[in-house]
Amino acid sequence: MMTGAPVFSQKTKSTTKAMKMEKPVEKLNYVHAHGAPAKGKILMVASSPSVSKQTGWPIGFWAAELTHPMRVFEEAGYEIELVSTEGGKLEMDGYSNPTDASGYSAHDIISLGYLQKNQFNTMLSNTKKLSEVNHKAYAAIFLVGGQGPMYTFKGNKDLQNLFVSFYEAGKPASAVCHSTTLLLEAKMSNGELLVKGKTWTGFANAEEDFADNAVGQKIQPYRIEDEAKKINGTTFKVAAPFSSYAIMDGNLITGQQQNSGAAAAELVVQRLSGK
Repeated sequence: MMTGAPVFSQKTKSTTKAMKMEKPVEKLNYVHAHGAPAKGKILMVASSPSVSKQTGWPIGFWAAELTHPMRVFEEAGYEIELVSTEGGKLEMDGYSNPTDASGYSAHDIISLGYLQKNQFNTMLSNTKKLSEVNHKAYAAIFLVGGQGPMYTFKGNKDLQNLFVSFYEAGKPASAVCHSTTLLLEAKMSNGELLVKGKTWTGFANAEEDFADNAVGQKIQPYRIEDEAKKINGTTFKVAAPFSSYAIMDGNLITGQQQNSGAAAAELVVQRLSGK
């Protein structure tokens, strides 16, 4: 029979000491109180419905790239106004709809939640055309991605000018996923590309490979990463495929793909708060 004080190994003593020395970890995030006055308005721009010349599919915006940033903005106390390239009713890309038979986005409960709101569906049913708004009424601009922007944002001078007007006014100008195609062409008032001297991100080649392989054909008419790397004096970066990755370089804020919308929105809020 053993008697006396219990014997602890050196490892057990070290572990116990380390546990006692741990400090509490606290996490605090502001959440806007229901009914409190809004801090301002954020302009979100989505693609009007189109048809892909590559696949023949009807295309539009990617649901999560609207709803996930919208949740961040609303919790931070900002109102949202959604406009589009042509105005009118918007349609989400089929694979992004959480109720789509493919099940591709069935995990997206944030989008599913928004789809239960009459206010959200009304917003999608009748949008203003982007040329009808003035940047002075908004605190920031956020471009929603999807398959549509590769056609409707490309070469869109009105959208380029609107986006640049935010940037040059010292307001956060943000784009995610395929909406970053705008940055391949958008020029400031001095004639230089907005991305000159900037670090930014967008849909990666590895992600394009995944998407092409999944459907068995080439989906996009060109690749943002390929085109970005042809531009001198700018830095285009990507993280591991489909990880949440966003970059803030001054007032330019970009997100890599659909899983990066909330991260990009958080950086917009951070910029607006002066942090």
